[in-house]
Amino acid sequence: MILRKTNVGLVTVAIFVATFMTAVEGTIVTTAMPTIVGSLHGIELMNWVFSIYLLTSAMLTPIYGKLTDKIGRKPVFMVGTLLFIIGSALCGMSFNMQTLILARALQGMGAGALMPVSLTLLADLYPIEQRTKVMGYNSTMWGIASVIGPLAGGLIVDTVGWHWIFFINVPIGLVQLFLVFMSLHEEKRARETKKMDLFGSVVLMLVLLSLLAGFQLLSDQGLGWLVMSCFIASVLFFVLFIWVEKRAEDPIITFSLFKNPLFVGVNLIAALVSGILMGVDVYIPMWMQGVLGLAAGIGGLVLAPISLFWVVGTNVASKMMAKQSIQKVVMLGLLAILVTTIGLFFAPMGIGVWYFVLLMFIFGIGMGMVIVSTTVTAQQVVPKSHLGEATSFNTLVRTIGQTVMVAVFGLIFNFMTNQELDKQDLAGRTDLLNQFVNPKTAHQVASRLHEILRKVLYEGLHAAFFVAILLAVISMVCVKIYIRHQVKLSELEEYNI
Repeated sequence: MILRKTNVGLVTVAIFVATFMTAVEGTIVTTAMPTIVGSLHGIELMNWVFSIYLLTSAMLTPIYGKLTDKIGRKPVFMVGTLLFIIGSALCGMSFNMQTLILARALQGMGAGALMPVSLTLLADLYPIEQRTKVMGYNSTMWGIASVIGPLAGGLIVDTVGWHWIFFINVPIGLVQLFLVFMSLHEEKRARETKKMDLFGSVVLMLVLLSLLAGFQLLSDQGLGWLVMSCFIASVLFFVLFIWVEKRAEDPIITFSLFKNPLFVGVNLIAALVSGILMGVDVYIPMWMQGVLGLAAGIGGLVLAPISLFWVVGTNVASKMMAKQSIQKVVMLGLLAILVTTIGLFFAPMGIGVWYFVLLMFIFGIGMGMVIVSTTVTAQQVVPKSHLGEATSFNTLVRTIGQTVMVAVFGLIFNFMTNQELDKQDLAGRTDLLNQFVNPKTAHQVASRLHEILRKVLYEGLHAAFFVAILLAVISMVCVKIYIRHQVKLSELEEYNI
């Protein structure tokens, strides 16, 4: 329980700082990634830089959620921040793709605590009638980061080097640590009699690890015995996880929550649209640099409207949810996302930056509407005793959606680019793509190959955005299946388990 002497204002600021730090990390890394893979010579490992971060975050999210209920929000939040700071510093010191991936794994371990604990703290500090508004303010941090991140990222990459895009997290994280340490005060918790389900946690980690490894290996080397082994292992571990959780004294995930179709539906939709978001975040900068030949900072600036108008979408959804049904709010947001993905799929190779900026405006509104409505619904549709668990699970499924879809997008992108390279008698020459997507080394590629490589990248991106269309359509189908009732936010109590 949060004590009255807690400075709610400063704790809220700390939460906003945490959101800003993770948001800046996302916008800067996606902006600089073409330069990073060109510098470290690893375009074929690019997806692992994103996937390992999301994987370690997903693996630890439910554990962090359970720990917050046992030992308190403050220690978990501070440990997560420390891990994120250390991971960021190590990322900046990386000298090849392998060390960068390992450092990103540690960074992800910290990030796995920041988002769910932040949202749980907001639920502790504010009643429901204020929470959606505060979440809107929290989303504003994404908007601020979306402007500062790409500008700072492009400037840093073009001047002192990409290593410093990670070092920037260190001072931000230290400020956040200080605010939480000084301002957040919790009641001392009674000693728990139930043991934490550590075995179930390990099994869940193995489920996610084997699943992602299977997708990544499929992307890198095609279907083979090792890939099949990973997928089979993930299924077996999942069956074991269910068996363990049903018998656990204090399970990581309470299966009775899934008896509620609204809870299932909003989490499934959140996972799908989070996957779409990762596809856009990763491949729009690639389009800007590789296809249009623009500077690193431009790719991030094109993404900036997502976060800026995410805030608009959040505020629109918050007001609509007071009067309109959840189904209508979610469907309207998904319609905006679908329009964006269709626009990206049909975009001509030489179309200007303005076209993508317009689509990102629409996409940001749609994402803001869908994410805030599904998050608040996931919190309100379950009993209050499960609030922390429900919040952590919502964060987990969004991370899983991102993790799996980064691998799927990478599979499609790599397959199509390799096919196009074969057609151009450049089979296996991914080294040319490494050079071409890096503005600092693009001039080293023979000028006669420039147009060919642009076409190769365009076909890979074209295929990736078709997958995004499919995800948007599936999300709409989920609304019709799981959110059939014209229930409003104020009526959710009736649907509790």
